[in-house]
Amino acid sequence: MIVAAGSATGAASLVQSVDWLAIAPPVVVAVAALAVLVADLFADERRKPLLGHATVAALVVALAFLVPLRAGDRSTFCLTGDVQACSYTADHFALVIQALVLGGALLTALLSLGDTRRLPAGEFWFLLLASAAGAALLPAARDLATLVVALEVASLPAFALVGIKRGDRRSSEAALKFFLSSVVSTAVMLLGVSFVYAATGTMHLTEIAARLDDVPEQLGTLAGAGVVLTLVGFAFKTAAAPFHFWVPDTYVGAPLPIAAYLSVVGKAVGFSGLILVTVVGFPSYADVWGPALAVLAALTMTTGNVAALRQSPTRARSAVRLLAWSSVGQAGYLLVPIAAAAYSSDEQIGSTVAYALMYAVVNLGAFAVAALVARTRPGNRLDDYRGLYATRPLAALALAFFLLCLAGLPPGIIGLFAKVTVFSAAVDAGLGWLAVVMAVNVVIALYYYLRWTADLFRSPERETGDEQPPAPRPLRVPAPLTTAIALTAIAGVALSGAPQLVLRFAAVSLF
Repeated sequence: MIVAAGSATGAASLVQSVDWLAIAPPVVVAVAALAVLVADLFADERRKPLLGHATVAALVVALAFLVPLRAGDRSTFCLTGDVQACSYTADHFALVIQALVLGGALLTALLSLGDTRRLPAGEFWFLLLASAAGAALLPAARDLATLVVALEVASLPAFALVGIKRGDRRSSEAALKFFLSSVVSTAVMLLGVSFVYAATGTMHLTEIAARLDDVPEQLGTLAGAGVVLTLVGFAFKTAAAPFHFWVPDTYVGAPLPIAAYLSVVGKAVGFSGLILVTVVGFPSYADVWGPALAVLAALTMTTGNVAALRQSPTRARSAVRLLAWSSVGQAGYLLVPIAAAAYSSDEQIGSTVAYALMYAVVNLGAFAVAALVARTRPGNRLDDYRGLYATRPLAALALAFFLLCLAGLPPGIIGLFAKVTVFSAAVDAGLGWLAVVMAVNVVIALYYYLRWTADLFRSPERETGDEQPPAPRPLRVPAPLTTAIALTAIAGVALSGAPQLVLRFAAVSLF
């Protein structure tokens, strides 16, 4: 129970009860993070691997707690006497994003189980769980204070995870770039949040939405500036161009599992926060953020796809760099339905959620195969994937499927349908020019996705020539890495066979 002192004159009770089941998913992960950190103090080196298994177990338990919440009708930490103004709401939007981020963290943990020999195990697992706890809290946050705190809890451990490689200059530089860009975005966002609070006198998003409709004239400029600055802050978090400059170097310098984590969970955090402040908090300023997000979407997808197109196959870590630029391009597609929501209804947000679910599965799968190839080819060049089918046929088939899903081509049916859903959202909102830009970018992306896919099945002898050393003998693949690839492949095939599992979110309101 949370008890707030009331007056002695019989005023309305200020006693609140906490719905522990509603907040169970992020709480379980946060408690597990503290438990892992304490256990690391007493565990000897032989028992350190158990910390990773405990992390996986905690994330599975947190996912299980989403099942009893599936009705999406629970809230807690509400204002006394106003059940509509709550700080934490476990609605369908929150539950879907929590499933995405916890599932992404689980797959990241599986990718990391066999790859923490050179990393401080206790700190690594603690930071991963702490970041996942913040990421799980954010989509359920319904006031600006909780939103900002959750965003920073998700982001701050990620800085350390990027730079956790000991003695690796590239990792340290990546962490520094990530840190500086994130600090700037947080400062801008906090300034915007303070302006919004000054103009409305409240932190709750539903209350802000109501009061922004009737802001006093002398506070109108302040409120407008607050809205714009808040959007700019979230543009950094979503890696929207021109605020994307930190992405390629950060992904390349980070451990591969952490790059996968940032590409999926990091994006989910940024986009869910952006959706909450625009659709829930600032609907009366749709004429401001709608066109701005439409322009950002066009610029982001074009920048990401053109840069991915220019990656040299012989450059060190060009495979990871291509996936980084590809994620920037995909961020542009994710912005389209949010922009469209300004011109129609908030049901367009479901298109972003559906696309994000597809993207999370296949992008994590692509990074999992990249982690597999990196075990024998540390350079992780695109050329290192040439002839992969000859040595690891199942991994090559899985990666080909993931790339086709990202390209939106059969048999990656879910990728095709997700892109059509986003395209339809733009057309239905009257954003025909944005739909044309998206169509052009899809064609551009086809080239580099198909080029990489074709390389998987080419003969390495015919393509590489005699001066290249022979491919290293395949090593035994750790069971957790195999499990991660298998889970993402199975999920991708299942979604392609039954795309309605995620596309149904595009036809309903999640709030």
